[in-house]
This record gives sequence, C-alpha cells and structure tokens, in this order.
Amino acid sequence: MTVVCVDDSATIRMLVKKSLEKNGFLVRDAQDGQDALNKLNEDPDADLFIVDVNMPNMDGFSFVREIKKDDRFSSKPVIFLTTEAGADKKQAGKELGVNGWMVKPFEEQSLLKIINMFTSS
Repeated sequence: MTVVCVDDSATIRMLVKKSLEKNGFLVRDAQDGQDALNKLNEDPDADLFIVDVNMPNMDGFSFVREIKKDDRFSSKPVIFLTTEAGADKKQAGKELGVNGWMVKPFEEQSLLKIINMFTSS
C-alpha cells in the first residue's frame, strides 16, 4: 500500500515515513500540494493521502479539491494531519471529502489505527 504524505515540514514527513515504513507501507512524500500534484502526474501510485492543511504554494484544502476532481484519486482516503483543530476547518474538510483528521503532534499507534480504518478489507 502506498501512502502519500504531503507536508511542508521535513520533520513531519520523516516521522510519518519512519512510522509507516516499519509497518509495511510504502511512503512517498511532497513538500506542498503543488509538489504532490507534480509527483502524482509522474507516478500516480497512491492508495491513501496524509495531508497538512497549512502549506505554501498549495494548501491542503486546495490539494484535496484537485485530487477529488481526478478519477484516479477521487475515491482514495484523505487524512488531514495538522495543527488545526477548529470545528470550522474540520467541517470544511468533511465537505471536501476528507476522511479523517489528526492533530499534530501525532502518536504512531494513533496514525496506524486511523490508516487501518480506511485500508482494511
């Protein structure tokens, strides 16, 4: 299973990658939404997205809008991993089709649990 982690923090990308790879996931990363779209155009392998909300160039909401328009990704689960915890932001994410919301900092077991909710058959 391929997880795409989109976050402007290199530390968060590294922590997500380290946590997931040791549990059998392939992790690809991008530093913002535009970087992720560019990488997905080159290699569209993605089963689930972990996305930050606040990023330069293209924020998480804009990125999700773009992937939801693309038939290759429109049904793939999206989890926001962010410092944002406001009900208004969560509602906006839900309306866009975001499947889960985690607030940073994250615990590895919590991340795995939410991913498994969307990947187990």
